[in-house]
Amino acid sequence: MLKGIPSILSPELLKILAEMGHGDEIVIGDGNFPGQSMNERCVRCDGHGVPELMEAILTLMPLDTYAQPAFIIQKIPGDTVETPIWDTFDEILAKHTDAKIEQVERYAFYEKAKKAYAVVMTGETALYGCIILKKGVIA
Repeated sequence: MLKGIPSILSPELLKILAEMGHGDEIVIGDGNFPGQSMNERCVRCDGHGVPELMEAILTLMPLDTYAQPAFIIQKIPGDTVETPIWDTFDEILAKHTDAKIEQVERYAFYEKAKKAYAVVMTGETALYGCIILKKGVIA
């Protein structure tokens, strides 16, 4: 056990966060995200939601202040599904940066995920509940 580290963060995920460098990205995918086929470094966090993992990760990982730090999948044109999880993402992100989340077209988001340092798979059931975070530096 370590003090001050959110218990939701597994040893495997802590190792990945420590290995990441400035500009590396981590995907926190919802339960529908094809994480295993997107990235060789895939950590399972089934039973947890994206917001709670995002909150825990951002207690330890600084966000990039030199580039866009957060990305979500843009809704497919014509899709009328509600996305209240995006408001939650905005609230969490606002605690750590003034930057706003950028929406990325679905397949462009998948390409970013393939290039990300790692993917964290969750049990999140909200549609469009994936986010990519870009690691910054500790000043």
